[in-house]
Amino acid sequence: MSHPDPAASGGTGRPRVEPTNWIDRRRQKIADEIARNRRGDYIVPTWVLALTLALIVGGWITLIVLAD
Repeated sequence: MSHPDPAASGGTGRPRVEPTNWIDRRRQKIADEIARNRRGDYIVPTWVLALTLALIVGGWITLIVLAD
């Protein structure tokens, strides 16, 4: 008894259907990305993104305060 490859379904357990229009392709792309993230296949950790955002916002606030 063979089991279907979970990667072939995007990790959702449902068979992958080829999208026909741009809305379906966009939804499939989002679903595939969510499935990758749930498997831990993301490229940049969330804490790095949060730290980068905090540094950018902090830099802007510093520029505004010191611009007086």
